[in-house]
Amino acid sequence: MNGETPDTTGRAAPMPPDLPLAGIRVLEFTHMVMGPTCGMILADMGAEVIKVEPLKGDNTRRLLGSGSGFFPTFNRNKKSLAVDTGTPRGREIILRLAARTDVFSENFKSGVMARLGFDYPSLSKLNPRLVYVSHKGFLPGPYEHRTALDEVVQMMGGLAYMTGPEGRPLRAGTSVNDIMGGMFGAIGVMGALAQREKTGRGQEVQSALFENNIFLVAQHMMQFAVTGKPAAPMPSRISAWAVYDVFEVKDGEQIFLAVVSDTQWEIFCRAFGFADLKADPRLATNNDRVRAREWLIPELRKRMALHSADSLSRTFEENGLPHAPITKPQDLFDDPHLNATGGLTDITLTDGRTTKTPLLPLAMDGRRLGLRMDPPRLGEHTEELLRAAGYDDAQIASLVADGVVGTTPQAGGAAGA
Repeated sequence: MNGETPDTTGRAAPMPPDLPLAGIRVLEFTHMVMGPTCGMILADMGAEVIKVEPLKGDNTRRLLGSGSGFFPTFNRNKKSLAVDTGTPRGREIILRLAARTDVFSENFKSGVMARLGFDYPSLSKLNPRLVYVSHKGFLPGPYEHRTALDEVVQMMGGLAYMTGPEGRPLRAGTSVNDIMGGMFGAIGVMGALAQREKTGRGQEVQSALFENNIFLVAQHMMQFAVTGKPAAPMPSRISAWAVYDVFEVKDGEQIFLAVVSDTQWEIFCRAFGFADLKADPRLATNNDRVRAREWLIPELRKRMALHSADSLSRTFEENGLPHAPITKPQDLFDDPHLNATGGLTDITLTDGRTTKTPLLPLAMDGRRLGLRMDPPRLGEHTEELLRAAGYDDAQIASLVADGVVGTTPQAGGAAGA
């Protein structure tokens, strides 16, 4: 690590000295995925993100199963402050920090921040330049009292219906609304910071799971508006392209193959010697082939089944045709493209083990936004942050002794430190 990240050619290069959000401080009161995603994006772009945790730590530190990857994925490049905000002295710490903070981020149930005195009206009086971002299940309205989860809004927002086969609504295989909701929160923050440069004042930004999900299915809503016909679930959809499917091939392997234009159809037929299909007038155009899918796809399945997935991949690659292996997430650690282009970086987990983690899917000035700090151990930066807020050693010792804050000695938790 050592503060370096590969550029898009894979060569090691220094991290840019002036990241886009360098000098911006974020106070993050979040947990699970949505809020932490927003903070991670801002942190990766250079902001100082202070993750406020209860003395027992963010619950995602202890999740098992599908939640075991939440904390290490969405909390890199952050500092951990462990504090009991149920005490007046704990709340005073947060107010001191908020007075000198650019962004306050939260994703708790409605009313929690107000009870603590950390809602936008309260904090904006203390700091008029504050940008305050809330991550909720629903934007204000009839549903805002409901408890939302990614799966809840996928079911009520049409995404599960579109993903599963007829009669079997199925959630997407990752936390799409949590992650994208956090991303839109970060976009809103950056817009508000830009506007603050003009007005001198902050504002409240809101992002929500349900509305994010509706944005995801907007294309299917508009398909109905344009055609008058309901969009069919993806497994039974009428595709816009004739060849656009997963094929089972030799030795039971699977591969996704696509032929999405008339030019690609000609190349495909030539590459595999399918002169009969190329000459068939029923298959002259893409729309003709879409209408012929009922007999064309079974015929192609028989022909593709004679080839291995590797040989099909090579032929499609050589001819510039779209294709993809059916890959499991754990296989991506060894993906040659990700490793060659700096898409993965080394990271140390809070238990000391090392692994790799994906970076943000963008490059700026030819470089990926890399790792500056590993996911923090609970309270790892408490003393540092208290000193920066004006507390002296005796006051810090008193706060620790009285159980107002928690600390963990730093021991190699920072990348490039």
